[in-house]
Formats: sequence, structure tokens, C-alpha cells
Amino acid sequence: MTESPVKLTAEDGPDQPPATPELEDLYRGFEKELLVPLWTRIGDLMPQQPVSKAQPHRWEWKHLVELAARSGELVPVGRGGERRAIALANPSLGGRPYATPTLWAAIQYLMPGEDAPEHRHTQNAFRFVVEGSGVWTVVEGDAVPMRRGDFLPQAGMNWHAHHNAAEQPMAWIDGLDIPFQYDVESQFFDFGRAVLPDAERTTPARSRSERLWGHPGLVPVSQFKVSAGSPLLCYRWADTDAALTDQLELGDSYTVEPGHAVVRYTNPTTAGDVLPTIRVQFHRIAKGVETAPRRETGSSVYQVFDGAGRVTVGDFSWSVQRGDLFVVPSWMPLAVVSEASGSDSDSGALDLFQFSDAPIFSKLNLFREEVAR
Repeated sequence: MTESPVKLTAEDGPDQPPATPELEDLYRGFEKELLVPLWTRIGDLMPQQPVSKAQPHRWEWKHLVELAARSGELVPVGRGGERRAIALANPSLGGRPYATPTLWAAIQYLMPGEDAPEHRHTQNAFRFVVEGSGVWTVVEGDAVPMRRGDFLPQAGMNWHAHHNAAEQPMAWIDGLDIPFQYDVESQFFDFGRAVLPDAERTTPARSRSERLWGHPGLVPVSQFKVSAGSPLLCYRWADTDAALTDQLELGDSYTVEPGHAVVRYTNPTTAGDVLPTIRVQFHRIAKGVETAPRRETGSSVYQVFDGAGRVTVGDFSWSVQRGDLFVVPSWMPLAVVSEASGSDSDSGALDLFQFSDAPIFSKLNLFREEVAR
């Protein structure tokens, strides 16, 4: 007979029944029938507030780029490996390639002239470019150039490939909902074409999706239908930068708090989150501003786009600069001090790119936030 994985011990304690031989015998019966009484686990299963398995952590961009560059010399890109993507592994998640229990974040690196072959998957994904240009992504045959500050979403089950047409390597970050889909056992993956046709190996100044969907407040009637993920495949930095600048110039009545502007990337067919499982926002925090501590259910990954500052997440605190990434686990307070200047930031402020699992929590009516004033 296979030994039961359920192990129970009668122990005297608050809100526990007296530890008697009869109770031990009852527990052996539970073990045999694979039963676990709630009174022995309620503190773990139903805590008074979220207790994340993940911990706050910071990754320094300079180390990520150095290791990715070494990988570029040693590790080919092709069928099998598919991508030269190196995932962030949260130190509290047992070495799994997870930034948080629901979110994957990785640095992807493509050498000059390289193709990352076409594939598709149910995981929702995006690319965000903190530096460089010359790579384009091809999504459903639409070639989209990638440049610094651009955010490129891609909903699940869209064919996609990448090509580096530049003479220099290029790195960017990938974000996906891999951990969430893995744990709920919902994922599918298909291989696509190994080689892109010539028509998709050159890219226009503006992609097809931008020509159709990249006009503020306007949608193409001939193409309009509600879609789970945004049909706009690139949100350009010039637009994000202008929106943040305008908010701060309008004054504190138009920002989330004094000196702190936030924009959210949205799906033009729904006005909701840009991807079904991932919320993406961009923060600009004026020099010298300290944000109020804020905590949310669900987790976030941030990347510093420009500037420098000090970040405190729970009991952890770090100095951060361009490219650095950090994790904010569920219900841990985040506070940021902007130490940006004209020498390290084009805007003179601390610019932060953020993605989170908030849409999952919102759909399940589990999203909650709290701001300390």
C-alpha cells in the first residue's frame, strides 16, 4: 500500500482539540482516506492578509546585459531553444524561472543578423525596450520596429518572430504570464515557420497595426471588433513621454499624487487593460518627490527606464538606476524617492515601467489596494 502523503499530528494549542489517543487514531483515519481537517491548516490556508511566497528583489541591468552578451557568443538561437531569453528567478521561489508566482520577466538578446524563429503560445506577452534599436518583431506577418521606450504587447496565440537588422546586438525585456498559466495548467505552444519571407525581413516606418490603430481616440470601423488583447502592436515612446509630461505640467490635480504621474496602456477595442492577464503602466516621479507607500494584491515587476532613485519594498531598500529591475510581491508596500537629474534622465525625473497581474485579480474581484497618507 502506498504511504499517504497526508501527515497529521495531534498537538495541544490554542483553538485545537485536546491531544488524546482517540484524536491520534482519528488522524490516522484521515491520513488513510487522504483527508485534511481545516482546523489544523486554517492559519496557512486563510491568513488575515496575503503572505507572498515571493520576496522583494532587485536585478542590476549592467550584470544582466553582461551575462546576456556572453550568452550571445556561446548560445545559438534556433529551433528547440527558440529564444535567447534569460529569466529572472525570485530567490524565494525555489530556483524556478519566475519573477513572481504569476509573472515571468526575462532579458532577451539578439545578435546582428539573427532571427528568433516563429512560434505562438497561449501565454500573453510583451516586449519593452530600455535601450537600443534595430530589431523588429513580426506578429501575424506585421513587421514592427522596436526602439528605446517602445512597449510592444502581443496577446496569446499570435504567430511572432524577431529579427536583428542592425550591426549591433540588442537587448530588451520580455514579460509573460507563464507562471500563472503553468500553475493553472492551461498552456499550449505551436512551432511556426523556421525562416521569414523577404517581405517580412524589411520593416516600414510604421507597421500595419500602427496605421490602423495608432490614432488617439479613433478606431478603424472596417477592422473593429472587441479583442481580448490590443490590436495595436506598438505603443511608441514619444506618445508615452508626451502624456507623462502633460500630466505633470497640468499640476497636482491631474496626477495620482503630487509630482507623480502615471499612464496605463489600454486596449483600444475595450478601453480595458492592454492584455487579458497583464496590466502595464508607466510612472514619472519628479526629482525630489517621495511617493506614499502603496500596496496591492497581486505582484508587479518594475524596470527603471530613466533616472535614479531609492526604492523600498517591505523591509528591503535599494538604490536603482537605468535598466534595473525589481519585484514587488503581493500586499507589500512600495515607496520610491526620485533622485533623478538632468545628467541621468532625459526628462529630469525618475521614469519607471511597471507590469502586474492586476487584471487576473480584478476579474476575480480580488484586487485591493491601500495607500498610506
